[in-house]
Amino acid sequence: MFQPSYIETYKKGILEKRIEAAYKIIENCHLCPRNCRVNRLAEERGTCKTGKHAIVSSYNPHFGEEDPLVGTHGSGTIFMAWCNLLCIFCQNYEISHMGEGREVTSEEFANMMLSLQKIGCHNINFVTPTHVIPQILSALTIAIEGGLHIPLVYNTGCYDVIKSLKLLDGIFDIYMPDFKYWEGEVAEKYSHAKNYPIAARAALKEMYRQVGDLKMDERGIAYRGLLVRHLVMPHNLAGTRNIMRFLAKEISPNTYVNVMPQYRPCGLAYKYPEINRSITTDEYNEAIQMAIEEGITRLDERKGIRIIRWL
Repeated sequence: MFQPSYIETYKKGILEKRIEAAYKIIENCHLCPRNCRVNRLAEERGTCKTGKHAIVSSYNPHFGEEDPLVGTHGSGTIFMAWCNLLCIFCQNYEISHMGEGREVTSEEFANMMLSLQKIGCHNINFVTPTHVIPQILSALTIAIEGGLHIPLVYNTGCYDVIKSLKLLDGIFDIYMPDFKYWEGEVAEKYSHAKNYPIAARAALKEMYRQVGDLKMDERGIAYRGLLVRHLVMPHNLAGTRNIMRFLAKEISPNTYVNVMPQYRPCGLAYKYPEINRSITTDEYNEAIQMAIEEGITRLDERKGIRIIRWL
């Protein structure tokens, strides 16, 4: 029977040390590539506008995630407010840019995890977790002591650093990064993060080193591994072919990839004519073809290949 890796990490006393190390980082915050260097423990705020406590927007069973996460009872999503990447077209703009949510204590955070497990969710899915790694780890200790025993999902925009990800080794069993841009100029224009492609490639390699290819049980529910998302953008601005080539050649051709067709102009996208529209059927089909041509063998069936018939 599968046991999440964080159980053993907790029993060995490693989790406690990781919590100490994580909070030390945010005293002079370099938790992500922004390197804001503010003292978040003193409530100084950097790009993510988050201080000592995590801010949660909502938590609930989610049935719109990938099939291996949803299963029959849903993925237990906890949406974190604010973000370290801040894409101008974010579909959760009110949460990521405006901070819709409330501060929670470690105890409240842990109770959210336990309540999602109690209603049958197959995993705890932290949406936009990069800037709240210390708070997640602190709450996790309480949740474990309360009986938490389902996998954790790190659902990230992939603007992460190796040092922070190493704190999660042996804690998160499922990584779900969204590899957004291949070109630095594009990342700078839409997320003010020119170093995003370099950071994302390094982060993906570290995630894969920790958990490997996505593994599922006899029900088709994921319990460990890497699941990569890629949002197709108008005019191929995301650089889909290069991203798929990287995943197939430098990560694994067996990487489970969801090529997502749901881009629509949200947030401040209306200010940029080239992205102020949804993608076309042809753009999406071309992206799927690129993934196949570059050697990706595990495309998400529900939101990937089969959707071509519906568009």
